[in-house]
Amino acid sequence: MFELVESVPAAEPVFAAARKRLGGRDPRDLVRTASLGELHTNRTAQLLCGAQALAIWICLKAAIPGPLTIAGYSAGELTAWGVAAALDIDTTIELIAMRADFMDRAAPADTGLAAVLGLGRQAVDELCSRHGTFIAIINADDHFLIGGHVADLTAALEEARARGAVHLTRMPISLASHTPLLRGAGDAFHAALVERLSNSRLPFGRRLLSGVDGEPVMRIDEGLVKLAMQVEQAIDWAACMATCIASGPRCVVELGPGDGLARMFTQFSPSLHVRSVAAFRSLNGVEDWLRRLF
Repeated sequence: MFELVESVPAAEPVFAAARKRLGGRDPRDLVRTASLGELHTNRTAQLLCGAQALAIWICLKAAIPGPLTIAGYSAGELTAWGVAAALDIDTTIELIAMRADFMDRAAPADTGLAAVLGLGRQAVDELCSRHGTFIAIINADDHFLIGGHVADLTAALEEARARGAVHLTRMPISLASHTPLLRGAGDAFHAALVERLSNSRLPFGRRLLSGVDGEPVMRIDEGLVKLAMQVEQAIDWAACMATCIASGPRCVVELGPGDGLARMFTQFSPSLHVRSVAAFRSLNGVEDWLRRLF
């Protein structure tokens, strides 16, 4: 995850902030030595993903001209507030850890998420209603993440297969994020956000999107409500992509980790210049690509 930036001095504040919330363990070491089970725990995974995206941004931001439209996927929405400069590095990492803790405390046992591809919204709504599960993320008209208790998810996936779903995957996530099963986590997180950010300002030239509806954040107080409540409400990533594309971008850059969002953007708008930093071997490669576009 950190190969592009692990030795870049500009990224050190990000690694230092993450280390404080990882029990003194450096995230660059943790990704090499921890078991997959540890890496996939909610708190650790959120901190690692947030640190990776922030470290990449700190090292690349001078090469990415504005104005910018900024969106974050799931836990990445909090990172997006950091990229938009509505939060400083340490506060962003601190809030990522707090968000994960609130979610863990609210989550019932034996819950998770699963991906369902190839069925429309009505069919997914029906199987969720029958099996006590919930839509957690809308990625496209036929691509959803659903959440619920493990037994209910298993039954819902069996029905989805019978209905003709083309791909079904249980995610390595042990809680049903973005569903009502985490009720209470949103209110607790909102209180923490207000305490730290009530006097924040949205910077000029950076258009920050809300994950629950894809709408631009126009006021801090309204944005904080949506940012907090997305832990227990469905995320509409398809709406975020539509808003990004409507802004007429020269390109879309995924900060990572991985390239899942870049692939979704490419499917959503095949003619758009879309790349994830994960596709490059060096920061210079990313910067060269950007220079050719701008």
